[in-house]
This record gives sequence, structure tokens and C-alpha cells, in this order.
Amino acid sequence: MSYDEGLAQRVREALETRPGVAERRFFGGLAFMLNGYICIVVVGHELTVRVGANQYAECLKLPHARPMDFTGKSLAGFLYVDEKGFESDADLLGWIERAVTFVSGLPPKG
Repeated sequence: MSYDEGLAQRVREALETRPGVAERRFFGGLAFMLNGYICIVVVGHELTVRVGANQYAECLKLPHARPMDFTGKSLAGFLYVDEKGFESDADLLGWIERAVTFVSGLPPKG
């Protein structure tokens, strides 16, 4: 599966000032890693967002979010957001901040 280059560029620009960000092919898309952890993945025209278990149920109530079921079974802590959910830069930044906040709280990888 390919990924939306324009969306990837929007995410890239939103994360460009943060240290510890790297890009890697993942989940059939382009993953933005933070300190070695998956943070955001651009898959097709959608986002996979890592929000963690504590924010998961709350985030699923937000418009255009749904469980991530990459393997046919939901992966708690990750969700999909369809393109209507991040049409505006403010909405995209909101999803990115949720992911960055969660991932920044994970223990350092050693």
C-alpha cells in the first residue's frame, strides 16, 4: 500500500523541530518515529495515531477516528483517523500532539 506524500509532508513539517524524530516504512505506509517508538503512521490517505491505552476510549469518540484493526483485531492504543479528521492544520496538529504526548512519556529505549 502506498501513502499520501502530501499528508506525509504535512506531518513531517509539524514534527521538524522535535528532536528524536525519524521516518521508516511501516504498516504499509510511512511511520514517524519519536525516540525509537512509533508515533504517527501515514497509510494511504489516513493516519494511524498512537494515543496509548489511557486516551484510547476518549479518542475513539472523536469524529473520524476508529479502532486500528490492521490484522483484523483491534490494537489498543492505536487508532485510524480518516482524512476528514485532519483536513485543517489545527486538527492534524491535535492528533500529532496526542501521539507525541503519549510517546514522550514512554521509557527511553536502550
